[in-house]
Amino acid sequence: MSRGPRNRKDKPDPAAERCAEGVRLVRANPALASLDAELCRREDCAFAPRDGLVRVTSNGTLHLHPTRRAEPAAWAWALAHALIHLGFGHVPADRGERAQPDRHALAARCTVVNRFLATFPVGRAPDHLPATYPNGDEEQLAARWRRDGIPAGHEHGGTAGPEPDQLLLPWSRWGGKPPDWQLAFAHGLTRTMATAMDLAGGRRDAMTGAPTRLRPWERALSWFVSSYPLLGGIAAGIRLVADADLARAHGIAIAAVDAGAGEIYVNPLRTLDDEEWRFVLAHEMLHAALRHGDRCGTRDPYLFNVACDYVVNGWLAEMGVGTMPDGLLHDPLLAGLSAEEVYDRIAGDLRRIRRLSTLRGKGTGDVLGAPLGPPRATVDLDTFYRRGLARGLDLHQEQERGLLPGGLVEEIRALSHPPLPWDARLARWFDELVPGPRPVRTYARPSRRQAASPGIPRAGRYVPPEEIARCTFGVVLDTSASMDRTLLGKALGAIASYAAARDVPAARVVFCDAAPHDAGYLPPAEIAGRVRVHGRGGTVLQPGIDLLRRAEDFPATAPVLVITDGWCDTLRVRGEHAYLIPEGNRLPFTPRGPVFKVR
Repeated sequence: MSRGPRNRKDKPDPAAERCAEGVRLVRANPALASLDAELCRREDCAFAPRDGLVRVTSNGTLHLHPTRRAEPAAWAWALAHALIHLGFGHVPADRGERAQPDRHALAARCTVVNRFLATFPVGRAPDHLPATYPNGDEEQLAARWRRDGIPAGHEHGGTAGPEPDQLLLPWSRWGGKPPDWQLAFAHGLTRTMATAMDLAGGRRDAMTGAPTRLRPWERALSWFVSSYPLLGGIAAGIRLVADADLARAHGIAIAAVDAGAGEIYVNPLRTLDDEEWRFVLAHEMLHAALRHGDRCGTRDPYLFNVACDYVVNGWLAEMGVGTMPDGLLHDPLLAGLSAEEVYDRIAGDLRRIRRLSTLRGKGTGDVLGAPLGPPRATVDLDTFYRRGLARGLDLHQEQERGLLPGGLVEEIRALSHPPLPWDARLARWFDELVPGPRPVRTYARPSRRQAASPGIPRAGRYVPPEEIARCTFGVVLDTSASMDRTLLGKALGAIASYAAARDVPAARVVFCDAAPHDAGYLPPAEIAGRVRVHGRGGTVLQPGIDLLRRAEDFPATAPVLVITDGWCDTLRVRGEHAYLIPEGNRLPFTPRGPVFKVR
């Protein structure tokens, strides 16, 4: 019995199956799937490539070779290449007659797409493509290759073999305005990156899966990233550590922050609503961003932490960020004061202050000096906190998200313009107060005559002795046992270099410990390298300053530099003067001249 047509099963088409698998691989990529492109695999298609796999037209259609048996990975790469041509604007949709790009522009565009696919892998690239790609955009490469010729390996880098894989046609898919393929691709890339960040942060189970349920402190942090630009940049880089054992071991009642590690530690056993968690996280982020841990100096760390809490909580209450949990430090009478001013006000009642609680707990500060977890890479405070907070302030004001406390804006602006380093300030001090010797012209010392006019006498240049004597300064150096030799080396090296740059012939140096030792005038080179430190007894600097001011050979208007570690007597200095002390130390008196803190 013969078999009729109804009993005959259609044979599978291997080429179609492999092509369909390649299409599935491309559509699994969210960025590429955002481009609404049509697929054409008809055998009678006039635009299908004869030798390659895919040709893309500006009306958003990908014309596929109808019978080519390529591997699914090769189909996926070719389809991705054609879609990225759309996304990069190489074949924009438009009405009217279109001018086709020349072969240099075609090769440059394919090179840019292949370079992108090398870092955004989809499928498998052909073996004949080069291993490296030149820098530059499409226009730059095309102009360069029109002048120098197309390099080997870049002539046929498209997906249509030796034929062009891009074709500009008048828009004809549907009525209305032609689509913007570049904008659609940009939105797709943005959504893909956001999904990848959610996946890395544990907020999704997979790239295409539904988001997992966020914990309340995670929802609060996400709210800052998406809805509060002032702290959004800080929140995007902060790491939340929610570990009950860690919180119990270190006595963290609600939260604490370590600015150097970029971590906020929260107690997951503490029950707060979303608004309260927003307040808590904003509190800790402002601690970190405003560098409260570094601003403590020689003050009591816990007491300064309490003062900062009063200031930050007052700002957040005024801004309406979340809801303040019960028991936090807030006093409307302290509104408008800086943390240093609040510290000075509350320092007189230490017994009562010791009973107050921060977010970490009673008697302990929530600004930590070291991470509590395992070691991890620390963040750059300058590039993260300072720039993130400054950019957040700009976005907050651009979007008109509400008024901010004046003190907070002032501190953020101060962070945006960090103070000059001590050596730069010292150089500026030298420029202002230590004049360089000015030569004068005189015929008493004729100069070498010019070859063009040997018969004309010309005035020479020289520096008068009184000008040399005027260009000097004094150095009073603390040589007691408490002085650090590293500080001495940095300070003396900086002084010597600036003196040499200003052509200062010599400086008057006095060493002081229990008694002053006058070293006389020393050239800059000897100040830097051949000074012998005398003494090493106690620290009394006033006799050394008096010795300088009473010396007949020391100008009354010359400035004086005092180098000390701060453990000295109370000084009274007349005239221009400045102090060099180690960073973190303080003078035991209120100085009148500038203080350069050496790092």
